[in-house]
Amino acid sequence: SIAQAQICEFSQHDSNIEPHFLTSIGGLVAIPLILSKELCLQHDLLTQSHLISTIFFVSGICTLLQVLFGVRLPIIQGGTFTFLTPTLAMLSLPSWKCPAWTQNATLVNASSPEFIQVWQTRMREVQGTIIVASCFQIFVGFSGLIGFLMRFIGPLTIAPTITLVALPLFESAGDMAGQHWGIAFMTIFFTVLFSQYLKDIAVPLPSYQRDKKCHSSPIYLFQIFPVLLGLSLSWLLCYVLTVTSVLPAAPTAYGHLARTDTRGNVLSQAPWFRLPYPGQWGTPTVSLAGIFGILAGVISSMLESVGDYYACARLCGAPPPPKHAISRGIGVEGIGCLLAGAWGTGSGTTSYSENVGALGITKVGSRMVIIAGACAMLLSGIFGKVGAMLASIPIPVIGGMFLVMFGIITAVGISNLQYTNMNSSRNIFIFGFSLFAGLTIPNWASKNSTLLETGIIQLDQVILVLLTTGMFVGGLLGFVLDNTIPGTQEERGLLAWKQSHEGGTESSQLVSKVYDLPFGIGTKYCNVSWFRYLPACPKRLSCDKRMDELKADGQKNSVKTSLERNSEISADTRM
Repeated sequence: SIAQAQICEFSQHDSNIEPHFLTSIGGLVAIPLILSKELCLQHDLLTQSHLISTIFFVSGICTLLQVLFGVRLPIIQGGTFTFLTPTLAMLSLPSWKCPAWTQNATLVNASSPEFIQVWQTRMREVQGTIIVASCFQIFVGFSGLIGFLMRFIGPLTIAPTITLVALPLFESAGDMAGQHWGIAFMTIFFTVLFSQYLKDIAVPLPSYQRDKKCHSSPIYLFQIFPVLLGLSLSWLLCYVLTVTSVLPAAPTAYGHLARTDTRGNVLSQAPWFRLPYPGQWGTPTVSLAGIFGILAGVISSMLESVGDYYACARLCGAPPPPKHAISRGIGVEGIGCLLAGAWGTGSGTTSYSENVGALGITKVGSRMVIIAGACAMLLSGIFGKVGAMLASIPIPVIGGMFLVMFGIITAVGISNLQYTNMNSSRNIFIFGFSLFAGLTIPNWASKNSTLLETGIIQLDQVILVLLTTGMFVGGLLGFVLDNTIPGTQEERGLLAWKQSHEGGTESSQLVSKVYDLPFGIGTKYCNVSWFRYLPACPKRLSCDKRMDELKADGQKNSVKTSLERNSEISADTRM
């Protein structure tokens, strides 16, 4: 059974760092590029590259914290889309809408104090709301409250919430892809080809191991990097069409933004080295409206992460995470969101489901692989040219990537319904009404904001942000209806949901080996009387069980030794 806990040991396949690092690139790049328009940065590619570098750097730090001191599973941390929807809702308030002159590239001087003040003011507001909201996640995690919340939150709450994270982003994806639909569809074609049709084809690639030296190993390249490969090939096609002058050079012509030279100057402008630091955009500010909106994203992110923990443990062959490990993981994710707000990434951090899937493909669950991947993310954040290169991707290519990514996120949300009985009219009503209301109410509220005015500016902003955040509206309706309309535990999907997160009876020694804190924290001091009251730490009972198991193992060994000795005596007697 100890062999199952391979995440605790060095793996002989530690060269498989690339799958986890490269798989996370799509999500890390997407968030700053989507936020750039609402931050008035669509014509400042250099600052966009700095945001990309910052989110890489902070994600590396958060991954190290999670692997070493959090849930202790090999899971990557990165920017979360659940913060994106409420952030966009906050920035769409009349007081935060971008001035008209920032939409005109000829009027924007990226180095002017006036322009810097415009976008940094908005970024500082986003930072402050994320920092305050992350304190709630820290409290929920380290207090053990997450276990209490999971009793009332089931698939019918999670499904509309996650689904409405991506659905409102259809306009942004459509605008980008619409700059050249041919290039966008080419990106979609490559991504679908690699992820669906060629996913089971293994490509032999050169590899090195100590015992086998240089040899070739079959790698499911298309299944691991479908988005990255599709993006790279479309990017290369845009370069060829630019060099051959197939794409129009006139700025007003359709398809001009598909040219690689329209965004390529950022590579020469970006510094080779740039170290992101807390408060690099100024001192964060806070607004009540933003906090309430981001809280909806925090709750959604926590629920998604709990599911990722169980999935990661199952794919690694490790026992299901105990309550104290889950509480600690959520608390550390809250700390990660706090750091993301302090550094100014424009988003929080969460566990990446894509990398959990990569574990199932590579069959490598070593912590050292994820730690090495986190170090690669840190280095990428320091090398300014990396962020600049990613910021220079042609807009239609990004739009095609968004169409695929947001579609997958939507499907992930709907997939939570597999635990419920969808033949039940009760469940059909709850999900359908919550989802449709989560689209209808925010659309109406954004167009009729004057009808929601109460005369109190702060209250008006809170109401407008909440009602224009689809995931909040849909998630709240799903939660209220699911917990008030009569229905059995089985019908609501709570039993299947719980069973999917339960594993076999594992020895507490194995659980301790995987999930206890490093450097003897949680085991060396487990006899302290007050230690068992900390929800994020192993219970004292676990220590007692481990002692009982050790005694039982000792008794088994002594019995075995006695039997062997008796058999030897019998053999001597017969001789």
